[in-house]
Amino acid sequence: MESDRYAASAAASVEPAGRTGGTVFKVLSNILVIVEMELRKLRHDPTELFTRAVQPVLWLLIFGQAFSRVRAFETSGVTYQTYMTPGILSQSVMFTAIFFGLSTIWERDMGILQKFLAMPIPRVALVLGKALAAGIRALSQAIIISLLAAITGIPLHWHPVILLAATGVIILGAAFFAILSMIIAAIVKTRERFMGIGQLITMPLFFASNALYPISIMPGWLRVVASVNPLSYMVDFLRNALVHGQLTSWRADTGFLLLACSLATAVGTYLYPRIAA
Repeated sequence: MESDRYAASAAASVEPAGRTGGTVFKVLSNILVIVEMELRKLRHDPTELFTRAVQPVLWLLIFGQAFSRVRAFETSGVTYQTYMTPGILSQSVMFTAIFFGLSTIWERDMGILQKFLAMPIPRVALVLGKALAAGIRALSQAIIISLLAAITGIPLHWHPVILLAATGVIILGAAFFAILSMIIAAIVKTRERFMGIGQLITMPLFFASNALYPISIMPGWLRVVASVNPLSYMVDFLRNALVHGQLTSWRADTGFLLLACSLATAVGTYLYPRIAA
């Protein structure tokens, strides 16, 4: 059975890690095994990558081109389609990661989660492994959006350092939203409720950010929300890097994302075992 193969892979990772006597090595080894198992699922069903890319492609091609004709606010000297590209990229990453918790509920229903929790694997390794796997999966969405931008002639910066930095932030942002998704799954425990809450929070997170418009034009209360929205910091980093070719705000953007991811990891590690109850 598929669940037995996943459990066997996790069990195989525990023994060599324990012989090293290094706690850090053990956790890292477990994380990599969880990542490999999650990516193996994607290999069995690669169509998910393309179906999830449909919505951001429509946003970029239809909404972006139409709204480029309306100069409602300052876009730092670039076309609106160029301005919104990092926002749509971030939206795609968030939408991919925010529904990652569905797999956790599926694992519980299949009995896989109970086998994981019965093994001597640190709970933080399970959470971070799944979060990192979600980040790698989100990169596929980023590649699709970037290729579309290149094909349609949207001017972005393709310097290797810029791309490497953007890759790191995409993985970090996706990891946060994946852990948030697992927290929601641990609380609601059913797929129907999870889908309802997932759809409820994605659009507010998207529109209460700087993905489509600058924070400066927002009303005061919405600026406060945007200032604590991790998506805003992800968009800000990608917009500075890919559109302007600058990394001037990388400390504030990555610092906030790291803090948010750390807090979410602590909560997710505490709640993750409860989903099996």
